[in-house]
Amino acid sequence: MMAQHRHATILWGHSRLMVLLFIIILHFVMCSCKSDAEILLKFKESLKDNGALSNWNDTKPPCSGYNENWVGIICGNGTVSGVKLENMGLAGVIDVDALKELKILRTISLMNNKFDGSLPNITELGALKSIYLSDNQFSGAIPIGIFDGMLSLKKVHLARNKFSGEIPQSLITLPRLRELMLQDNEFEGEIPQFRNGMLKSFNVSDNELTGEIPRGLSHMNATSFSGNEGLCGAPLESCSPAKLSVGTIIIVMILVALAIAALTSVVVILYRRKQMLEQEQATVSPPGHRKAYSTDLDIMEQGGASPEHRTNGKKRDNNTKLTFLQDDREKFDMGYLLKASAEILGSGIFGSTYKASLSGGQAMAVKRFRHMNNVGKEEFHEHMRRLGRMSHQNVLPIVAFYYRKEEKLLVSEYMENISLAVHLHGNTSRGLPCPDWPTRLNIIKGVAKGLLYLNNELPSLMAPHGHLKSSNILLDRSFNPLLTDYGLVPVMNQDRAQEHMIAYKSPEYKNNGRITKKTDVWSLGMLILETMTGIFPSSFLQQGSKRNDMDLVSWVESVVKEANADVDQVFDKNMGGKQKSEREMMKLLQIGLNCCEAEVDKRWDLKQAAERIEQVKQKDNDNDQEYNSIRLSN
Repeated sequence: MMAQHRHATILWGHSRLMVLLFIIILHFVMCSCKSDAEILLKFKESLKDNGALSNWNDTKPPCSGYNENWVGIICGNGTVSGVKLENMGLAGVIDVDALKELKILRTISLMNNKFDGSLPNITELGALKSIYLSDNQFSGAIPIGIFDGMLSLKKVHLARNKFSGEIPQSLITLPRLRELMLQDNEFEGEIPQFRNGMLKSFNVSDNELTGEIPRGLSHMNATSFSGNEGLCGAPLESCSPAKLSVGTIIIVMILVALAIAALTSVVVILYRRKQMLEQEQATVSPPGHRKAYSTDLDIMEQGGASPEHRTNGKKRDNNTKLTFLQDDREKFDMGYLLKASAEILGSGIFGSTYKASLSGGQAMAVKRFRHMNNVGKEEFHEHMRRLGRMSHQNVLPIVAFYYRKEEKLLVSEYMENISLAVHLHGNTSRGLPCPDWPTRLNIIKGVAKGLLYLNNELPSLMAPHGHLKSSNILLDRSFNPLLTDYGLVPVMNQDRAQEHMIAYKSPEYKNNGRITKKTDVWSLGMLILETMTGIFPSSFLQQGSKRNDMDLVSWVESVVKEANADVDQVFDKNMGGKQKSEREMMKLLQIGLNCCEAEVDKRWDLKQAAERIEQVKQKDNDNDQEYNSIRLSN
C-alpha cells in the first residue's frame, strides 16, 4: 500500500513538472512573437498619415473590445483580420514586410489615398482574399507573376491609378477570383483569356487595350470595356475583318511608301543606265537597288519594318546581320526578318517573344532579351555557338542570333502547340485540348531526356538549363516536348538572373546562396508536380518571399503520406486515366517529390531521376508490388 502511495506521489510530481515546463515554453513562445499592436505600429512608421492614425497606440490591444482606439482595424477571433484605411490622405510606403506578420490578414483596403510608385509586392500576403487599392497614384507596369500562388484571392480593385503595361497573366490562375476592377488606368495590349463564368464583376474601361474581348467575358456589360478604342467583339461591335486597326493602317502605309520608293529607284536607275549607254561608257550601274531597314528592333512590335534609316548606297556593317548556327538551314537577313508579319506571343521578365511569319509559310519564334548587356560580343558569340551545337529531339535548336549591346535576339522554329503552361493553365479559355495522362507522361519523359542530354553536353555549367518551367517546355504538332531558354545563366546579367531565373529559387540557393548540379533536378520535380496537379508551384513567387500557405511540395507530400488519404484530390481532374493508371501516376508523383527533396545530398541526381521516369508505364501492372509501399518511400 505504501509502495502504491509512493508511486502515485512520484507520478503526480512528474505531472506537475511537465505542466510547469509546458507553461514556461508557452510563455517563451508567446513572448517571442510580436503582438498585433507592435506589428501595426511598425506598419504605421512608413506612412505619412498627417495625424489620421494618431489614435493608434499601444495602451490597448487593437482587438480587445476597445478597437475604437484603432481606426480602420477589422478583427476576427480576437486578432487583426483586415486593415481598412480609406479616404485618409495617407501617403508614403506600404510596409508589406510588417503586414505579412499578421497571420490571418484577409483584407487590405487603402482606397482614395495618395500612395504612388509601383504596386507593392502583394505576393508576400499570400492568404489575402481582398485587395482594394483604387483611387491612388500608383503607376508603372505590374509584374507578370505578382499574383502567382495567391489561391485565396477573390477581389482585386486597382481602378483609377496610373498603371501601365499589360494586365498580368497571373490573374487567370487565381481559382477564386470573382471581382476585378482595373478601369481608368493606362493598361495596354490584350485582355487575358479569363475562363467562362470565372468573374462576376469586371471593369477595364478607359484604358488603352486592344484586340478581341475574350469569350469568357462576352456576357459582361458593354460599359465594362468602354473607352478602349482598340477593343472589339461581344459585347462591343464584332471584329470585322475589313476593319483595320491603326497599327495595320500604318504598316500598309509603310509598305506603300516602300513600293513607291522602290519604283522610283528603278526609274532613276534605268534613266541613269540609259544616259551611260548613250555616252558609250564601259561601266554600267547595278540593275537594282536594295533597301536596308532600320536595326531599331522596336519596329517588330508594329508587325513590320521601318524605312527611317537608309544606307544611301553604302554598305551596312556586319552588326546588322543575323548569325546562323546551323549550316544546313536556309539563311535570311535581318531586313527579311523584320519585313515579316509579327505577332506577339507573350511578354516575360526578360523580354518579349514574337511569331514572325516569313514568306513561303515558314514561321519563326523571335525572343528578345534586354538583360544581357553585361556580356561582351566575343563571349556572347562563343557561348551561342556552343549552344548552337545542341542536337536532340527534346531540345529546341537555336537557329540564329543577333547581337547588340542593348539587347539580343534568339531565333528558333515556331511550335504550333505553344507551351506546356498554356495547355495546363490556359487551355479552357483558348479552346485547346487538355493533355491526358499518356500525353503528360510522354512530355515528362521527353523533358528528362532533354535535361540529361544538356547535362552531358554542357558539363561546365552548374545548371545546364537553369530556367526550367512549364512555359519553357514547347510542344510540337505531336505534343513532343522541346526545351527552350536553356544554358542562359552564364550570359544573363547576374542581378536579374538571381532575382528571376528558376535555378535561383531552389532551396540550396535560398539557404546557402549557391546552385548545384542537382538544381535542375529540383526544377524537374517542381515541373512534375505542376503537370500532375495542374497547379502553379508556389516556388515561382518573387525571390525572397515568405509563404503564408503550405507550398505545393508540402501539400502533395502530406496527402501522399497520410494513411487512407484520398489521393485523387492531388491529381488534375482534367487529366483522366485514374482508373487504369493510378499506380503509375502515383509513381511519377513520388518521383517528383524525390526530385524536390530540399536537402541536396538526399535528392536524386539527374541520371537516377531520368531512369526512374523512363520506367513509369501508361497503365498499371497488376503484378506491381512497388505500389504497396509507395506512399512511404523517400
